[in-house]
Amino acid sequence: MLPTDVLRQVRRLHLRARRRVQTLLGGEYHSAFKGAGLSFEEVREYQPGDDVRTIDWNVTARSGQPFIKRYVEERELTLILVVDVSASQGFGTQQTTKRAVAAELAALLALCAVSNNDRVGLLAFSSLVERYVPPNKGPRHVLRLLRDILAFEARYPGTNLAQALDHINKIHRRRAIVFVLSDFLASGYEDAFRRTAYKHDLIAVRTFDPCESAWPAIGLIHLQDAETGQCWLVDTRSRAVRAAFAAASRTHDDAFRQLARRCHADVIEASTTGNHFDALLNFFRQRERRRR
Repeated sequence: MLPTDVLRQVRRLHLRARRRVQTLLGGEYHSAFKGAGLSFEEVREYQPGDDVRTIDWNVTARSGQPFIKRYVEERELTLILVVDVSASQGFGTQQTTKRAVAAELAALLALCAVSNNDRVGLLAFSSLVERYVPPNKGPRHVLRLLRDILAFEARYPGTNLAQALDHINKIHRRRAIVFVLSDFLASGYEDAFRRTAYKHDLIAVRTFDPCESAWPAIGLIHLQDAETGQCWLVDTRSRAVRAAFAAASRTHDDAFRQLARRCHADVIEASTTGNHFDALLNFFRQRERRRR
């Protein structure tokens, strides 16, 4: 049984995400992702403006007047949410933490999928695959996913993104839409990333905090790696220290973006400053423009 405060968070997140999906995101999601194909729906009389290439010549010959075949898009897609629950996701100096940003975006994506009759599943990972929920439909399934995302406590603090991606590639042989919600502060995942992008429609949602790329000059601070426990004493008044940290951060970010570009994987930058909803909405709109 979940604690009362966690249940309250689940309900609050569900209501907030559902409101946004109903007012705006649902239609944007539908337009952003192609269905599996087209299926025949009906034959009807030709009307001015219809595409002449859709004329059914057999029915037209029998009836003596033009008829067209009408097709509809097969919409049932499979959406997989690969959510990083490692210790580094608990960091945040702004409005929220990276873990909370990932949870809200995962909730929005899950509700978008269900409202469009798509299946959605969840894989939560740290140093290993902590939990896997197979894709399914329906509001009860979404609530279960939200509970898992919000209330799940990882057994290990580290990050093994390569193992999580290889797990998805192994159990999902058919093409799926895979959203990876992580800070990507890991190493050795590049080959698995390429394999996933080749097999699936891969979207990397990079959660980040502004202080991870630029330190303020606030004097001596104690830093601890949330995943290894290693500690440092850093003098942030030193320009050389701040510049070296910023340069290392840029190098890491550039390498990640180049990897995504080479793999033709989309990237959503989700900050703890609170603009992650706009980032998701802009991504949907960009995808729709590319489909036209």
